[in-house]
Amino acid sequence: MKYRSFALLLFSLCIVGTARGDDSQYKHGPDSKPREGVPQGKVTQHVWDKSKVFEGTKRRYSVYVPAQYDGSQPAALMVFQDGHAYESLKGDFRVPTVFDNLIHNGSMPITIAVMIDPGTKKELPEKRGWKPTPSNRSFEYDTLSADYSRLLLEEILPEVGKQYKITDNPKLRAIGGISSGGICAFTAAWERPDAFGKVLSHVGSFVNIRGGHNCEALIRKTPVKPIRVFLQDGSGDLDNDHGNWPLANQEMAKSLAYKNYDYKFEYGSGGHNGKHGGAILPESLRWLWRDWKQETP
Repeated sequence: MKYRSFALLLFSLCIVGTARGDDSQYKHGPDSKPREGVPQGKVTQHVWDKSKVFEGTKRRYSVYVPAQYDGSQPAALMVFQDGHAYESLKGDFRVPTVFDNLIHNGSMPITIAVMIDPGTKKELPEKRGWKPTPSNRSFEYDTLSADYSRLLLEEILPEVGKQYKITDNPKLRAIGGISSGGICAFTAAWERPDAFGKVLSHVGSFVNIRGGHNCEALIRKTPVKPIRVFLQDGSGDLDNDHGNWPLANQEMAKSLAYKNYDYKFEYGSGGHNGKHGGAILPESLRWLWRDWKQETP
């Protein structure tokens, strides 16, 4: 219990800017800002408190639905962990605005985004955010198991599917996250490549919080899985008792290269935050979705 609390405290301190690194060069481009004439999607807020996978937890999530979605065809899907960080229109990532722009110009398919927060066994705070850190976050995100993918596939996505049509084609289903949410996204796709064919990791915690340092070895020892992976990290990322984040991400990239995965690694000078990842989010998504028209039936 003390170990889990320490890991959670560590992340909550670092994500707000105490990490090393030079992030001054990373600025939002035009695709991260509203554009005149671009239809805006709708974001709705939800609570899930009926989990059987993580019993006793509560969590908030939001669903972005693009203006172009009319229900006539299943939409593509992208799930973001620590969803509050991706949903904010004034934060680092600004997913609704970026999706609006990229869907409008054809860089990605009509895609529904599920932006989900980790669970807590306490009462939910009034506002989504990093504080207080959800009590179940590290257990859900840093553990190398299929449990979190089960939460999504058995509980959250079926609930979303009651209202919206979502494709079953894994090539049109992506998952992403930041820090522990980054390794969580990779693990979900690793465990269930039949459900998630694309991964986006920002400053991923591929270190020994709960065995994540084994990911690079697993990649080398396991037959290639049908997933495409985008990694982002910076030379100023964390270095502590759990491991060295820049080194861990470089080892991940080297392992993916060794096994001839379809991957890309953007390595900058930033710290443990979303500034670099947010600045390049449009380019990252273009790369992930670059052949979506060929992947669409």
